[in-house]
Amino acid sequence: MRAKLTFTLITILGILILGCKQKEQKVEVEEVKIDLVNDEFPESKEAIKKTMDSIAQSVKDGDIDRLISFHAYSPKFTEFKNGEPRNGGEENEEFERNIFGSVTEVVKFDMNDMKVAVYGDVANVTLHSDFHLKFGEDLTVVNDQISLLFVNTKNGWRIVHEHHSPLKKEENE
Repeated sequence: MRAKLTFTLITILGILILGCKQKEQKVEVEEVKIDLVNDEFPESKEAIKKTMDSIAQSVKDGDIDRLISFHAYSPKFTEFKNGEPRNGGEENEEFERNIFGSVTEVVKFDMNDMKVAVYGDVANVTLHSDFHLKFGEDLTVVNDQISLLFVNTKNGWRIVHEHHSPLKKEENE
């Protein structure tokens, strides 16, 4: 009799345990798929556009330190301009301080056909410059194709690569 009772209790306990396990809810976490190539990242895009506006304003204000602050200089920083060999952050900073520090008047600083493409924490900005800058009495017009590569840092979106090349002039001009 005792064996029968023990067997019955073990059977009931087994059924209860199995019954409880069957009632457990399975919680599935759905993974959000990010398509770095096709997703638009609108908040980041807007932040980069504001950064570009701030870069333009720093040039117009002659605030060279602020202009420089939009760069993330490191051994990885690179720049191409005017078909010359690649240079790094030190050369870029020296060039920008010398050139933009010598501007006496910003007559025009248009960034035409600007496109911002965000790939997560990296973004590429392409534009056609129409900059009219005075150096004393001399007016210099800069019509370039410009690509700026940005990385989202703890200090915001910062430039890690620049590429400048002359924009081909139209035959009708």
